[in-house]
Amino acid sequence: MGKNKIVLAYSGGLDTSYCIKYLEEKDYEVYAVYVDTSGDFDTKKFKQFGKRALELGAATFEKLIALDSFYNQIIRFLIYGNILKNNTYPLSVSAERVIQADQIVAYAKKIGAKYIAHGCTGAGNDQIRFDTIFNILAPEIKIIAPIRTNNITRKEEIAYLKKRGVHLNWEKAQYSVNRGLWGTTIGGSETLTSDQPLPPSAYPSIPIKTDSLNLKIDFHKGELRAIDGQEDHPTKLIQQINRVCNQYAIGRDIHVGDTIIGIKGRVGFEAGGPLLLIKAHHLLEKHTLSKWQQFQKEQLAQFYGMLLHEGNYWDPVMRDIEAFLSQSQKAVSGTIFCTLFPQRFELLGVESPSDLMQHSLGNYGEQNTGWEAKDVEGFIKISSLSNKIYHEIHKKK
Repeated sequence: MGKNKIVLAYSGGLDTSYCIKYLEEKDYEVYAVYVDTSGDFDTKKFKQFGKRALELGAATFEKLIALDSFYNQIIRFLIYGNILKNNTYPLSVSAERVIQADQIVAYAKKIGAKYIAHGCTGAGNDQIRFDTIFNILAPEIKIIAPIRTNNITRKEEIAYLKKRGVHLNWEKAQYSVNRGLWGTTIGGSETLTSDQPLPPSAYPSIPIKTDSLNLKIDFHKGELRAIDGQEDHPTKLIQQINRVCNQYAIGRDIHVGDTIIGIKGRVGFEAGGPLLLIKAHHLLEKHTLSKWQQFQKEQLAQFYGMLLHEGNYWDPVMRDIEAFLSQSQKAVSGTIFCTLFPQRFELLGVESPSDLMQHSLGNYGEQNTGWEAKDVEGFIKISSLSNKIYHEIHKKK
């Protein structure tokens, strides 16, 4: 009998490097699988990834490209819903984990593996996201989480690997960096505190722009269609926006939130592209959707983002909300004009055939042509009537 096959969700960082060595020493046959949800790595970098995985003890290394699935299943609904966790964070990591977990399960079933492993700790959200989806899609496969089980710190991981002659960039390994199509997250000693910011050196991108840049962003029925008039697939356009925003250091912040297990957590992120696209799309919706469409969308979108963030992607209510969000986008087409500056952007205005401001009935605060003064006076009298009655009754009491 051969070794037990185990599929490891491999990121190439410290945690999963430790997992390869640990699992190999526990006599597993490790199949390291990198699920690409960024599209930023070229062939040379992936060869280096694979070489490192094999040197650490993996039996094989596999790269699975999931960009289109990531966009179609997740990102377009995050844009439709203008979803920001705590009005700050564009769900960069939680959005990726769904697709990564799906791909890992499919690969494990393909090769007949009885085990799946990941490098999550016992104090974070990712363990719940991964395990929840693994349990739903592959209840017959056993989950192994060495770092969670051993309750090991990053310093202890480094010591473990050093003792076995593994040489990595230990200075870089002090930060946990996750790069994806929908933003980059950074965790380190500073994010374990409540007061310390991340140093600029912790971010993987290097800002080089000091001037300003005008951009035109086109949406068609809620989906990203073109940048400066140049049409392309949404994933390509998001990558383009990400690169430009990173050059201006746009979208750097620290998210503070309640984890799924109940403790507070901080994580740094750089997500200029997602933030710009969400805000641009939201502005276009303000011009093209009715008041009650916007109100109802906001309620459902917040709920959708919460469920996605907490690993509940496969609850059927998610498909129901996606149907609503898709239906809401029929009139959301047009161009948003914006300007990028170092560390910030401005939205200047929109142009849309469905712009509800372009109407002959009146101009806000200036002129009314569709009603008379007496109509407004009657409207005010009726609309204030219920409150008037309430206060008159309670004034007597």
